[in-house]
Amino acid sequence: MIEKGEFKMKRNMSNIDRIIRVIVAAVFAYLYFTGIVTGTLGIVLLVLAGVFVLTSLVAFCPLYTLFKFSTYKK
Repeated sequence: MIEKGEFKMKRNMSNIDRIIRVIVAAVFAYLYFTGIVTGTLGIVLLVLAGVFVLTSLVAFCPLYTLFKFSTYKK
């Protein structure tokens, strides 16, 4: 939501969604740091893991906003 030139992040992720993202991020990190997935794919997975953790911490996913989607129920 954009109001008067500033960007407002409104929660759009449920707790279940956040937990799933952290678990997936942990799996991606495990795959990379154990050497199971290496090279470019490994780096991409590691970056995705970082994004998943960050979005889980703030409970906001920018892609959900683009598609007007939310897993958060008030």
